[in-house]
Amino acid sequence: MLSQALLLACAALPLAQAETVLGLYIFHRHGDRTAKATPPANLTDFGYQEVFTSGTWFRDQYISSTAASRISGIEPDLVKLGQLSASAPLDNVLQSSAIGFLSGLYPPVGPGMDTQTLRNGTVVTAPLDGFQLIPVEIVTSGGNSEDSAWLQGSSGCAAATTSSNEYFYTPDYMDLLNSTMDFYQGLLPMINGTFNTTTATYKNAYTIFDLLNVASIHNTTNFNASDLLTPPTFSQLRTLADHHEWNLAYNASSPVRAIQGATLAAQILQALNATVTAPHSAPKLNVQFGAYGSFTSFFGLAGLLPVAPDFYGVADYASAMVFELVTNASTPTPAPQDIAVRFRFHNGTTSNASVPAAYPLFGQPATLLPWADFAANMTAFAVGSQAQWCAACGNTTGVCAPASASSGSDSNSTGSGSGSSGQDTGASSGGGGMSNAVAGVVGAMVTLAVVLLAEGLVLVLGGLRLVSKNRLAASPAPSATGVKA
Repeated sequence: MLSQALLLACAALPLAQAETVLGLYIFHRHGDRTAKATPPANLTDFGYQEVFTSGTWFRDQYISSTAASRISGIEPDLVKLGQLSASAPLDNVLQSSAIGFLSGLYPPVGPGMDTQTLRNGTVVTAPLDGFQLIPVEIVTSGGNSEDSAWLQGSSGCAAATTSSNEYFYTPDYMDLLNSTMDFYQGLLPMINGTFNTTTATYKNAYTIFDLLNVASIHNTTNFNASDLLTPPTFSQLRTLADHHEWNLAYNASSPVRAIQGATLAAQILQALNATVTAPHSAPKLNVQFGAYGSFTSFFGLAGLLPVAPDFYGVADYASAMVFELVTNASTPTPAPQDIAVRFRFHNGTTSNASVPAAYPLFGQPATLLPWADFAANMTAFAVGSQAQWCAACGNTTGVCAPASASSGSDSNSTGSGSGSSGQDTGASSGGGGMSNAVAGVVGAMVTLAVVLLAEGLVLVLGGLRLVSKNRLAASPAPSATGVKA
């Protein structure tokens, strides 16, 4: 009798509403590539497989008709371009990785969906079994980042470069430079084709690790003195590289050092806000590919270092940050107060065997944050306009010339500007620093179009012609001083 009464009472209660995923923002690292020390870097077949595998998992989790956490209203098979925004810097490895990921996210449609009948009755079959063509937009930050050994080499931010260079004068750096000298010199039999006694030091910790990491993956025969690369030696190489790059990417007392993470935060916030405020017209899924420096600096800004060891140092190939926009409301257009954000991260290739885990952001205990709290915390360090970027970076030329003159009136400037040195790179770095939070990547495309038009006029009027560029041979690793490290 008691059990029957309990069942009747439970039946009278309202059913709990299942969680609905409204939108998603994925920031993804590229797949396996060739070494930075032997530019130009290229995505390998293994790297292609990594990003394709990751894209397939995200399809199975968020897009397909049987997905466990399917994004509300998203097309499961035939991509609807208005629902998806894909972007990457103008970089061989990152653009190729984005394309590889997207081919797993929306694979070829296959027989039955790969044909079209014209008015005259002709049946046209799409190439490659209906391979889906998804444009990858160009973001202004991070161009050629995989050919640059210097973490700030593609940021274009003068103050960030100055801030990162300050690490080379710290007691921590000097102590490690001296204490690891014998360790790095002992590696020369393996790396003397690229490094010498001057450059084989902690100053080039990441590029040395990167070179030997690539060799350990791809060299089918033993390379010079490969027996020296023991597991303890490789572990120390990785630990030193992680420490080196963390200190170049983030410093709590100099926020501008993390400019890449600050601009990424603005891009994430802009995209998710569009999904919240204009759910019927904004993309439901945003995918951006970028370099490890953006991961590291964002981890620092978001207070993730104490949360898990994976947030310290360099994220592995094909790593992914995921921001889920979710609600428990039953209405198709929930109010902002009914929306929350969950952050997930996976270090390395995402697959059914290893999936992204949820982590708390901003030092808070919960992994699910109300939209207003998430937006407020992101806004606290996001650099979300060209004027903010110019003010924070201290750039005064190029597109920053007019912005810097009026930057004092920008009331939304963040703390990232506090580390500005006033130094100017002298290049059009201001234009390559970030996407405008209002115009998004559109501004980048307009700028690119103007540049291409100008180059076209030079080619036509100057009687010039385009020629192919020979692949660069292996060259000595760049020094940490000046532009690269």
